[in-house]
Amino acid sequence: MIASGIIAQLRIGRPQPIAGVALPSAYHRQPVAGPVAVHELGLAGDQVGNTRVHGGPDKAVYAYPLSGYAGWIAEFPDFAERFVPGAMGENLVVDGLDEASLCLGDVIRCGSATLQIAQIREPCSTFAAVLGSKRVVKAMTLSGRCGWYFRVLEGGAIAAGDGHDVIERPHGDWPIRRFTPIAAGRAGKLDELEELAAMAALTPRWRQKLAQRAEQLRRGPF
Repeated sequence: MIASGIIAQLRIGRPQPIAGVALPSAYHRQPVAGPVAVHELGLAGDQVGNTRVHGGPDKAVYAYPLSGYAGWIAEFPDFAERFVPGAMGENLVVDGLDEASLCLGDVIRCGSATLQIAQIREPCSTFAAVLGSKRVVKAMTLSGRCGWYFRVLEGGAIAAGDGHDVIERPHGDWPIRRFTPIAAGRAGKLDELEELAAMAALTPRWRQKLAQRAEQLRRGPF
């Protein structure tokens, strides 16, 4: 085992109206004791509202580190009470691992399921509406406190208290924390962009975006 954490909470939800959000959203996910089945499109009983930007095989399960909330509380002390597990709309609250200790493409054993980190979470208007401040969108991008999305390699069942165990690490040079400033467009050398664009574990959307950025660098300024 390469690294190990614990699923502190498992949360599922169904779309409901949220003030300031155009479409119903399942953002307010609630903890369940489990075990809960997980398949290609996510946890049984969990739904998404806007399927254009949420859900799908490469965003099947969203995990967020429990330790990440301390950073939010420190940055936004005026509404610190909002930063509790579930505030990010996550499915899995992970204790013991975070964006610095996990890498793109990590293969994770959770319960009897096998998952793979496929991409980071990008903040959206729903995130801002739920937290009550547009400032949190920029803060997530700058801080890298984004969490990670899984694709499901092997279905199974997950429950609170199960491990979040890294069993394979194909890209040990790419902790999520290294990737986040590149994703935000604040970093990224040509060789890094080319390496990421060729990374099979990364989602096709991100590989395409990074390949385009690499091509722009190769061409140079007009």
